[in-house]
Amino acid sequence: MSAVVCPNGHPSESTDYCDVCGEPIGAASTPVASAPSGSTPAPGGAPAAPATTCPNCGSPAPGGALFCENCGYDFTTGALPDPVDPPSALSLDPPSRPTPPAPAAPVAGTASGATPPPLPASAATAASSSTPPPRPTPAAPTAPEAGAAGEPAVPGEPATSGTHLPTPPVPGPDQWVVEIWIDPDWYTAQQPEDPMPSAGLPGLVVLRERSVLVGRPSVSRGIHPQVDCGADTGVSRRHCQLSTDGQRWWVEDLQSSNGTYVSPAGEPLPTDPIPAGQRRELSDGDRIYLGAWTRLVVRQALPGEV
Repeated sequence: MSAVVCPNGHPSESTDYCDVCGEPIGAASTPVASAPSGSTPAPGGAPAAPATTCPNCGSPAPGGALFCENCGYDFTTGALPDPVDPPSALSLDPPSRPTPPAPAAPVAGTASGATPPPLPASAATAASSSTPPPRPTPAAPTAPEAGAAGEPAVPGEPATSGTHLPTPPVPGPDQWVVEIWIDPDWYTAQQPEDPMPSAGLPGLVVLRERSVLVGRPSVSRGIHPQVDCGADTGVSRRHCQLSTDGQRWWVEDLQSSNGTYVSPAGEPLPTDPIPAGQRRELSDGDRIYLGAWTRLVVRQALPGEV
């Protein structure tokens, strides 16, 4: 018999199935080598086996085939192939494993990621009533408002609450004011040519610095005294200086044109000015006279003045 070649390229003596791999061999298989001239069938020899049809699936099969190439039916024994369910065309995933029944577990403390089995209506009601509600997420802490209750106020600083007016600081030994008076008696003693303004309540200037200038402002000369004596032309631009160490005050004349005068409270009007360039310590209640009608009094601030 001539050797044939299976579709996989194996030489086979069998003409229906490959002797090497078992692949079915068609009628058009190419012989490996030509048989001797004496073994070549003569033209018009025995015809090839007729084609047949698989009785199981109806697919055509070559004559002499042992198995159906489509369903695997055994033509020799007539045994039917084992039925195999084809995979679904809609899902290519392998079939999932059956889920084993979950053991009974308490309502609380369910493992993370596992879904507890459904409870009966009565058990679900009891579980919902015994389970505490979820705790709310705490909000981010906010900065306490200034002046909030429970926080002590800083001494000497006004409250910064938006619902209350600032509280003035308590007057202390370092909080002072100067009163600016229009003194008719001093005006009469000086006999100036300018008319005196109407006398009334004194002006009040808070002394916030250790050294303050008394005089009249001048924009052209850049003079801006802390204690402005207003329209009194008898006061020099830079008339005198008030200075303190926090407990005591001094006055110093700055080479003024009309001089600086100091007199204790209740005493007659002074007639001699203090020496220019020399500091004079002020006692409690001392009066400072300057210009045509100006009188100054340095004292500690009262509640509500600062």
